[in-house]
Amino acid sequence: MRAFICCTCGTQYAPSGAPPQSCAICEDERQYVPASGQAWTTLEDVARKHANQFRAHEPGLTGLAAVPPFAIGQRALLVRTPQGNVLWDCVATLDAAAIEIVKAMGGLCAIAISHPHYYTTMVDWSRAFGDAPIHLHRADSKWIMRPDPRIALWDGDTKTIAEGLTLIRLGGHFAGGTVAHWAQGAGGRGALLAGDVVMPVNDGKHVSFMRSYPNLIPLPAEAVRRIVRLLAPFAFETVYGPFFDRLVRTGGDEAVRRSAARYVAALEQGFAD
Repeated sequence: MRAFICCTCGTQYAPSGAPPQSCAICEDERQYVPASGQAWTTLEDVARKHANQFRAHEPGLTGLAAVPPFAIGQRALLVRTPQGNVLWDCVATLDAAAIEIVKAMGGLCAIAISHPHYYTTMVDWSRAFGDAPIHLHRADSKWIMRPDPRIALWDGDTKTIAEGLTLIRLGGHFAGGTVAHWAQGAGGRGALLAGDVVMPVNDGKHVSFMRSYPNLIPLPAEAVRRIVRLLAPFAFETVYGPFFDRLVRTGGDEAVRRSAARYVAALEQGFAD
């Protein structure tokens, strides 16, 4: 019995004698099955071909991502809090070197994930670090492909999981789409750990919002307005997206408001040319 992993999205499924017939995550309109067809691998095979690269973003915040990239290629974040380290989002790659490095940094007290595309090998990460609880929003529970007692579902719009680290359910990309507000980030000015629920774009001054990035499906205006309303109580200087080079370094909260206004205007008013 092996826990097979989808090669396209990185989702790990419950152990079975043979690979699943299809990947429910990839068959959803927010993801895709490649033209070459569905393919599967295992954690051991991924670890043979990929390793995790670690990069310090700022004091108390370290990014890690697979090299060469695997599946979606996202980067996870290791956040230092007074209660211990929290892994924000997850990557499929987990090998002995990554475990040793994270343990040397203090291990994990919790895992929290923005949305189902990044659930990946969350159960193995939890087991490797003392059965750390995995915080997922209940609205996305149907997308959990490897159920486990370590998964702690939460409800509502906010949940504080460590001092200064608050999960905020924004919806949009997924019903339970979540970001994390890290009050100590950016030298105490606050940081938003956004996954791609709120996506920094190439100019480093704006963000965007999508139901599906690979399939270019936008969000409705009201979903974007709701995101802005829910973020209004939180101040943040920096927005960290899902990849090393995707961030808004300064003026993050204003960038979200400005970008949302531009997005809604494009939907409702169109363009002059």
